[in-house]
Amino acid sequence: MPRWVDGIEEVTTIGIGTTTGAATAVAARATELSTAELPTTLVAVSTATLALGVVCAVLLAVDVARRPQPMGVMNVVWPVTALFGSVLWVAAYLRWGRASPRGADGGDRPRRPTAVSVFLGTNHCGAGCTLGDLVVEWTVLALPGLLVLGGYDWLFADRIFGTWVLDYVAAFAIGVAFQFFAIAPMRGLGVRAGLREAVKADALSITAWQVGMYGTMAAVQLAVLPAVLGGRAAVSTPVFWAAMQVAMLVGFATSYPVNWYLLRAGIKERM
Repeated sequence: MPRWVDGIEEVTTIGIGTTTGAATAVAARATELSTAELPTTLVAVSTATLALGVVCAVLLAVDVARRPQPMGVMNVVWPVTALFGSVLWVAAYLRWGRASPRGADGGDRPRRPTAVSVFLGTNHCGAGCTLGDLVVEWTVLALPGLLVLGGYDWLFADRIFGTWVLDYVAAFAIGVAFQFFAIAPMRGLGVRAGLREAVKADALSITAWQVGMYGTMAAVQLAVLPAVLGGRAAVSTPVFWAAMQVAMLVGFATSYPVNWYLLRAGIKERM
């Protein structure tokens, strides 16, 4: 009889330990670490990658001002996507995207290979996703009450999911707007028809991008950093945005085959 009681006590102790461990893991996922609480080396590396991205974006912004793109919206797309693409995107721009100097007759461009056209179309989609995430992440940091619009506190217990809902909505809206200014002039469409075609062209592309991006950020913010550091990186830290740079590259990779399909199916135009 005493052994049976001891057994019950042992099981109870194990149960309490398991519950405590689970609670600790949940708390770690919800804990946001400031820059001062993150490892110095990680912060330094993150700051360096962000600075490099900003420098690349500025360089491309200056260059497209001197060499305007034939498709006006690409004057915004290239600098914005260089924020995450960094030197790789500068190389891509110099190889496939750089136009003739302002006022010069660049002549007709040769038809680009399909792989390059798909890259440019995916890049175009990525600008909307990048701007959407930048705008929403900083806006809800300043005005957290807006998170209720994304489902926080009535649909999601964690604010990160409410933020992602708003990120997606903003990325979709900006991406469709970018697509409209690309597709409407090329097809000679009015506002209503242009918006309809823009949604058809970008809905799958943006969704595929966000799946890759959210999946990466979820792994970093909800698994890797809590397990290693005891919490996730706050939005105001360089580590968060360096992780976002990587997540955007993954988003590009998951959206690329979708853009290939959309181009082959004639839903998107060659760029």
